[in-house]
Amino acid sequence: MKVFVAGASGAIGRPLVPRLIAGGHEVTGTTRSEGSAEAIRAAGASAAIVDALDADALHEAVERAAPEVVVHELTALPERFNPRKRGLYDATNRIRREGTRNLLDAARAAGVRRFVCQSIAFAYAPRERPEVMDEEAPLNLDAPPPFSEGMRVIAEMERAVLDAELDGLVLRYGWFYGPGTYYGEGGSMAADVRKRRFPVVGSGSGLFSFIHTDDAADATVAAVERGAPGIYNVVDDEPAALRDWVPAYAEALAAPPPRRVPVWLARLVAGKMASSMDVQPGASNAKAKRELGWAPRWSSWREGFPEAPR
Repeated sequence: MKVFVAGASGAIGRPLVPRLIAGGHEVTGTTRSEGSAEAIRAAGASAAIVDALDADALHEAVERAAPEVVVHELTALPERFNPRKRGLYDATNRIRREGTRNLLDAARAAGVRRFVCQSIAFAYAPRERPEVMDEEAPLNLDAPPPFSEGMRVIAEMERAVLDAELDGLVLRYGWFYGPGTYYGEGGSMAADVRKRRFPVVGSGSGLFSFIHTDDAADATVAAVERGAPGIYNVVDDEPAALRDWVPAYAEALAAPPPRRVPVWLARLVAGKMASSMDVQPGASNAKAKRELGWAPRWSSWREGFPEAPR
């Protein structure tokens, strides 16, 4: 098929494009820079240099590519995750709101029949204790700032895709690790763990669902090719308790073991979001495995952290 990948130079776009080409698809990938466009062409795809916030230019790029499927991998995440920083997600929120609208409008105008959109699997509302959530669980729309607006934007983005007059699939990716991510070599999380700046908070019972970028790309190819419209969690098989994964990640980095701090102290440093660290829910990948015919190569972070490319 002809596939248009918006955000082809990002952490998922980079492994996704060659996988689509290997599957026999004709790919056009977008980026905002000529340097990244060269990398897209080197992978065997056509490149479109365009800003998704420029509606007219995006319409023209999609019309020229004439795709059957559009894949939305657009984000504008900050280089460093700082939960106390005001406006932390302003750029990504704008991309997810305006960029998604522009991309959906362009897709409909071009007669696209299938639209695959990125989202996150760590947006579920916490309960009294850590639980593993499926796609029917509610999102955490009451999250404290700076996450509250981002949660609302994510919910709006997902609804826009699912309500569009085409086959819309939403992939809720877990916490990415791998090249070009916070957890990858040179990423801010790796730097913090090496300096013992990311502790185990409270009992450490809160859950994190991870996914390596290569596995996320494989799931995205599966969603391009098959699967009913709807929402899918794209995570590995083992939701990880904070007290387990932080020491394992530190060991994989050859870093010192993490500190342990009480919730009240973490809240002073990191803000209100630290209060949920003991009850943070994980996510189940059962639906994606069953309906997309996909399974992660790195079925657990236990093997992925020390062995997978980063």
